[in-house]
Amino acid sequence: MNVAKERAGDAAVYVRLALVAVAWGGTFIAGRSLAGVAPMFSASLRFLLASAALSLFLVVSGKGFRRVTAGQALVVTLLGFCGIFSYSFFFFSGLQHISASRAALIVALNPAVMALIAYLFYHERVSALKMLGIALCFGGVALVVGGGDPQRAGAGGSGWLGEALIGGCVLSWSAYSVFCKSVVRQLGPLHTVTYSIYAGTLMLAAYTACTGALDFAAVAQFSSGEMLSLLYLGIVGSAVAYIWYYDGIQKIGVARAGVFIALNPLAAVLFGAALLGEQMTLATLLGGALIITGIVVENFRSGTGCAQAAEPRLEVSAEPSRELSTKLSGQARG
Repeated sequence: MNVAKERAGDAAVYVRLALVAVAWGGTFIAGRSLAGVAPMFSASLRFLLASAALSLFLVVSGKGFRRVTAGQALVVTLLGFCGIFSYSFFFFSGLQHISASRAALIVALNPAVMALIAYLFYHERVSALKMLGIALCFGGVALVVGGGDPQRAGAGGSGWLGEALIGGCVLSWSAYSVFCKSVVRQLGPLHTVTYSIYAGTLMLAAYTACTGALDFAAVAQFSSGEMLSLLYLGIVGSAVAYIWYYDGIQKIGVARAGVFIALNPLAAVLFGAALLGEQMTLATLLGGALIITGIVVENFRSGTGCAQAAEPRLEVSAEPSRELSTKLSGQARG
């Protein structure tokens, strides 16, 4: 009976993680739908909604709010700058220039770039299998950006600026994911993300106000599609997705949860074609296949079945930087 309940519980977690991956893939579609709105204003509204939703969850769930030291507050503020403020700038600005599917495939480099940063700064061991996954990811992105000729990547065309901006997303989130290791171990992943969202939201609101783009009256002029996209980004793509993802990590372990990252770009490509009418070239399809394969290879662990999946929390992991990279790279989302 207990085994049957455990399997049913795991199945429910798998379903939620799959929905999280699909939700994060959908953020690129929603962001593209807001291309007519000032980028930083869109970002401010998104994370105001996310802050409210996450605060409500912490109160209702009984998890509450944790005290932070001055040092932790400084780190969280820096994380808010990297992971929320700068990421949002690159994300919404980039989506004004290139398609949602191309953006999602470029952002799928997150796990590969994080692995390289962790190696350079933390001397984390990079296995031959992980190197293969990294190579596949970079090769796939070269195909997507180069349109079939990797040597043309970024060399010209109307989308080069958008591709460069989306590349900024990769650097921003990779920095966030790798350098938040210490504070995540102290505060826990959910509180770290929530507090960094608070900090990033304040930065976004201040910047938008200083540039004259903070105009809440303009929200009334949003179309129904823009309003739904904004609600999706703030509540579904940020708050709900974070909550379900971290719950899944605690129940089935980082290794198994990390495999679902591969669904993010796939969902974005399918949504882009179905909802926005984005055309898929052969180079994009082949590049996407390489990227998804690379993500799966990177997240593969030999002998990770029960032993690693049984690790319930990031904080007690023997390899915090590796698990952190795998876990937080689910923000290949948007």
